[in-house]
Parts: sequence; structure tokens; C-alpha cells
Amino acid sequence: MDKLIPIEITDKAYDEIKNIIAKKNIPDDYGLRIGIQGAGCVGVSYLLGFDKKKEDDDAFGHKELNIYVSRKHFLYLAGMQIDFHEGADAQGFVFEKLEN
Repeated sequence: MDKLIPIEITDKAYDEIKNIIAKKNIPDDYGLRIGIQGAGCVGVSYLLGFDKKKEDDDAFGHKELNIYVSRKHFLYLAGMQIDFHEGADAQGFVFEKLEN
């Protein structure tokens, strides 16, 4: 996986992803799938999950993670940052557009 990842993953998000992999016993042949849902007038929803590489995926590496992004979603994800926020009332992954 020699391609540069088009998405920045903060250390906090990376640590949480690694925790999920360990807790859920995600198999070694699975990678982190980053994608979108929708793409119409109301915008897109961003998705994270674990999956095997598919034929139409671009594959990237980040530290110890294999990351898969469908080529159809690449344009929507380039230049994004994934962070993990924990608050008093909520926690979760957050996608933010990086400023150029």
C-alpha cells in the first residue's frame, strides 16, 4: 500500500479504532472502510466500518491500519480529517473538512 491516504486520521481517532479492533476481535484480513452514504441535496453522511478489500477499492496504509475507500467515494473524502470526540453527553467519530 504505497498510496498516500487522502484522509487525515488524528491520533485520538486512530487509538479508538485500534481499541475497537481489539475489543471486537476484528480479523486481520479486514481493514477500515471509510465511505459515504447519500450525496444529494442534503449532503452526505460519512461511514466507518471494517471490511475486506473489494475490487473497486483504493487501498491505503496508516500506521498499522489497512484502509479501503471505494473509488466512487474518493472525491467526497479527499481532504477530510477523522477525529474522535468524547463529551459529557456524547462520543463518536467526527469528519471535518481540512482547510487548505
